Amino acid sequence: MAQAIDASKNRPGDPRNQEVVFPAGRDPQNSNLETPVNSSGLVKWFINNLPAYRPGITDMRRGLEVGMAHGYWVLGPFTKLGPLRDTDVANIAGLISTLGMVAIMTATMALYSASNPPQPVATTTTGGQVPSTFKSPESWNNYISGFLIGGVGGAVFAYFVLTNIAIIKNVFGGLFS
Repeated sequence: MAQAIDASKNRPGDPRNQEVVFPAGRDPQNSNLETPVNSSGLVKWFINNLPAYRPGITDMRRGLEVGMAHGYWVLGPFTKLGPLRDTDVANIAGLISTLGMVAIMTATMALYSASNPPQPVATTTTGGQVPSTFKSPESWNNYISGFLIGGVGGAVFAYFVLTNIAIIKNVFGGLFS
């Protein structure tokens, strides 16, 4: 038997009934939605401080920062989860795989930039800050060059740290125990 719905529990002032997702700028023709996640101050601060949106840095530096981060973190999965993970050459195999992945990512960005991509649009999260890096082919090329250099550098640095972790532990003593 169906239960009757208690209309007294569904009051307009009840915070559980408030709308939390709106079109950006309250324009229903806009397909970008403002949610509690993408329009919160913390998320906007975090996104706008990533190298892709941070104001005042050059295209090459943007690419260097993004490339370093990717080269650094991609090495771990290739080294620890790859097919050679239980061998003596796991670290070098991971480095070679990472360098190959960085080269593939660089090639795909170059293909994308050569395809005449649409101009970037400001979103709710970025708050209208779209850097000039992604607006011209020359800027894209500088970004991609920086990404390649940073990706290779990040991977080599991660390989160095991973290979010499015993020495690093001895230098810093019991800090990592």
